[in-house]
Amino acid sequence: MNHILDLDRYPLHRLDSEAGRELVTSCRAALSEKGMFNLDALVRPQALAQCVAEIKPVLDRAAFTHRRDHNIYFRDDISDIAPDHPALRRCETINHTVCADQIPDSVVCQLYEWTPLIEFLAATMQKPRLHLMADPLARANVLAYRAGEALNWHFDRSEFTTTLLLQSPELGGEFQYRNDLRSESDPNYDGVARLLAGADQKVETLPLSPGTLNVFKGRYTAHRVTPVQGERERMVAVFCYYERPGVVFSDDERIGFYGRAGA
Repeated sequence: MNHILDLDRYPLHRLDSEAGRELVTSCRAALSEKGMFNLDALVRPQALAQCVAEIKPVLDRAAFTHRRDHNIYFRDDISDIAPDHPALRRCETINHTVCADQIPDSVVCQLYEWTPLIEFLAATMQKPRLHLMADPLARANVLAYRAGEALNWHFDRSEFTTTLLLQSPELGGEFQYRNDLRSESDPNYDGVARLLAGADQKVETLPLSPGTLNVFKGRYTAHRVTPVQGERERMVAVFCYYERPGVVFSDDERIGFYGRAGA
């Protein structure tokens, strides 16, 4: 794996070493303070080029175009506020998705399944153990955003989200987030409305370079990817891990996200 990842800088496979313990400690601190951490240039340039070369033809030939009109919750059953509350303002997300079953032998899937990475993520998140998702489509995805396309404001369903940026666009496609906008006990609908109106002064833009692993608390942190500009796609891999084994999406969820229930 050393030919794919910079394990000298990031000793994911040696968490019991002094350098490994220091890495986990720094990532935990960043999660606590900022709600996220980044391993910049974790993937080596040659391996990154291989990732793009493997996935680009599949994107062009067989990606599912996911186009959705939604609110920030990706849910229409928000019953404790009025349907016309500005926190329920509608927006649009468009991307092109390749599922794990379409790229089974890719570098992306090798990374997703690599045990030291899973153990590292569990340690940084202070979880006893993390499991691969059992869903053959959803476990690892690659999302592409083309000119004019964006991932609009939303909260994630999972506590943590793990992504790997594979390719940056020429312009746009910036990752923006608002840390701790809500909590388990406070939905902060008025704060959500301010964010959607462009009036939240605490929104931050995170510069990400290709090869960077990003882990963030997406359940309470609102985030988006701004519209892409130019001919080059923004390509990002999304890795799904869970604290319990055997997690799968329903057929309806698969059809909504991927246009199909199975292979």
